Order: sequence, then structure tokens, then C-alpha cells
Amino acid sequence: MPAAPSTPLLLWLTPSLTALLLYGVGQGLVKKYIGEVPPARFCLYFVLAKAIVNLGFYFTQDHPSLLAADGREFVLTGILAYLFDGTGWILYFESIVAGPITIVGTLSAAYPALTVVFAHFFLGEELNGLQYLAVTLVIGGCLGLSYSPAGSGAKITSRRWIPLSLLALTCWATAQTIVKHSYSLAGSSEVTLALCNTIGGAVTLGSYGLLRGVGGRHSMREYVHSLWPMGMMAGGDLGVIIASKHGPISIVTPLTGAYPLVTLVFAALALKERVTALQYACVGLIIVGMVLCPP
Repeated sequence: MPAAPSTPLLLWLTPSLTALLLYGVGQGLVKKYIGEVPPARFCLYFVLAKAIVNLGFYFTQDHPSLLAADGREFVLTGILAYLFDGTGWILYFESIVAGPITIVGTLSAAYPALTVVFAHFFLGEELNGLQYLAVTLVIGGCLGLSYSPAGSGAKITSRRWIPLSLLALTCWATAQTIVKHSYSLAGSSEVTLALCNTIGGAVTLGSYGLLRGVGGRHSMREYVHSLWPMGMMAGGDLGVIIASKHGPISIVTPLTGAYPLVTLVFAALALKERVTALQYACVGLIIVGMVLCPP
């Protein structure tokens, strides 16, 4: 007797895990090279990487016409989603300038939890009890991996980091919820949504990068050290776009948001960073949660 549920499961689980891997290694490379490249300039390279990855996907895959009247709402909704996503990144960068990165980073890792709430109330998604436990374990593990005690030298330039951080995670959760909603509209296509991702990123991150990241010295070394991790991040975004079409966003977002697990392994192996007992415990929570997540 054929296992009918296995095909849709693979359709969203495979791109989710691919995104998890790409995000994790990409963030590890950003961590390695962040001293060489200003964050705002990373935004410019991120937009360039999005254009290369997403437009390559768009022009090599079948997709509905952008001029089709019945798909206009889908295109506008998709662009709106990625305007929220890009705005979330800008708010995040501004918050780490104003506040302690140790707290801001932990707070931003909570956006999958808000996505689950939004998906329940606005999309009507329902998970079973075991899946809610799994999602809780994954999110809890990510929060633990993102946390590090603030030292005495933690720099706080303004209290505005608090609303900026909260708005950032709200924007990211809103973006994921809108992406899932967009697939219920006429003319929906993951290929077209990849183009929307590029447009939204160009308007938000591109503008921010041009305002904050153009000045200063540029070099070929910087290009290589920026485009490589940003290409992985763009590939991760594409994986999430595909996974969101076929899987529940209440699970896809926590799974793909668990990339600190991969970043930790990368940092331990490539950057020779020490793994603490808390981090080992958080890794265990994430792995258990990932095993329990799929239906």
C-alpha cells in the first residue's frame, strides 16, 4: 500500500532542511567576516545575491505571467510580505547599534513563536499536541543558543533598541504569515514569489544599504567574503518560499529558524569556538523538536 502522505511531507520538509543548512552556514560565515564588512554593506550584497538566486530561479522555471489580471493580488501581496521582511532586517540592524547584541539577538530569535500565533489566529492553522510541543522545544532551543550573558562592557546608546527589536520580530512574523496567505490567492506561484522577494528586498535593504553602506573602502576580498554567505542566505530564502507553499507555516518557520544549531556546529568546527553545556542542552532540545515536528 503506497504511503500517500510521504510526498507532500518531502515537498516542504526537504526545502525546509535545505534552508536550515544554508542559513546556518551563511550566518557562520557572516560571523567570521563581520569585522571586515559593515552590516549595511552586507545588505547591499544580500540584495545582489537575492537577484542572482531568485532571478535565476524565475527565468528557468515555468511561471504565470506577471501581467495576468487574476494574479495581480498575489503579486502585490507577495511584494508586501517582503517589504515587511526587509523592514524587519533594517529594524534589527538599527537595534543592534542602539542596544546590547546579546539581548537583541535573543529577542529576534523569538519571531517563530509569534509566527505560530499569527498562523493560528489569521490562517486557522492547527497542529496536534505533539507538534506544538515540538515547536516549543525548537523555539526554546533557538532562544537558548542565541543567548549569551551580557558583559559589563555591554554598550547601550539608546533605549530605542527595545521597540526596534519588538517591531523587527513582528515584521518577520507578519512577513511569514502573509507569504503563507498569498498561496491561497489566484495565480499563486513559488517562482513568482521569488521575484517578489527580490523586489521587496531591493526596496528596503537596497535603500538602507545605499544610505549606510556605500561609503568607505571596497576590495575584491570584501566582495568574495560578502557574496558567498549572502548567496547562502538568499538560497535559504528560496527554500523557505518553496517550503511555505506545501507545509504549515507554524512548522516551516520554527524549523528554518533553527539555523543557530547549524551555525553553532560551524563555529565549533571552523572557528574553533567552545561549546558550553547550555548550548549542548539547547542543541538536544532542537533535535528532539525537529524529529517530532513532521506529522
